[in-house]
Order: sequence, then C-alpha cells, then structure tokens
Amino acid sequence: QVQLVESGGGLVQPGGSLRLSCAASGRTFSSYAMGWFRPAPGKEREFVATISRSGTIRYYSDSVKGRFTISRDNAKNTVYLQMNSLKPEDTAVYYCAADSGVELYRSPGFYEYWGQGTQVTVSS
Repeated sequence: QVQLVESGGGLVQPGGSLRLSCAASGRTFSSYAMGWFRPAPGKEREFVATISRSGTIRYYSDSVKGRFTISRDNAKNTVYLQMNSLKPEDTAVYYCAADSGVELYRSPGFYEYWGQGTQVTVSS
C-alpha cells in the first residue's frame, strides 16, 4: 500500500514557475514508477510525465516537453514536477500516481495508487 500526498500548487502568472512535490508513505517507494497527470477535456486524466524507478528514464507529453521536468529523490520518498514557462492552459488539478509495473506507462489505467491532487492556476 502506498499513500501519496501532493503539495506545491498555487496561483502563478503566465510565464512563471512552480514546483510540485508528491510525498509517498512506505519503505518501497523505489519499487514504483511515478507519474503526473491532470484532467483534460474529453479525458478523465491526461498524461503529463513519468519517471522510472531509478529516475534514469523520463517521458513527457508533447504539451509540456521542454517546459516541465520530472525528478525523484528515493531517499526522501518524493517525486517532483518542476513547471516552467507556465501557460493558462496548464491550469488544472495535478495528480501524482504510482505504478508497480516494470514498464513506464502514459495511460492512467496502469497506475495503482493516486494522490488527492494539488490545484495549479495560471492567470494574470
């Protein structure tokens, strides 16, 4: 069982930055691939980024590539999402998720555990 708690959301102007954190409970954090998702029109949750267990492999959606960076600190049981050059269309609740599988997935259906979400609002 893994419990995930996101933090770091808030209100930011277009072009600004935020860093989201997701703290995981338990001693097996390094056994999980981690992902970030957000709601999107017509989708329950849209893939944003994912990172492998060791942190060496990372994938991003086309909409955030070059602006967002996912990272993790297995010693702190925490995954991060650094968001730069934010746009109004990035406004959403951001969820982190954990997947015990070997592969990295973009589909939310593969992720077993979810946090409660943190709101990000990009507006002037």
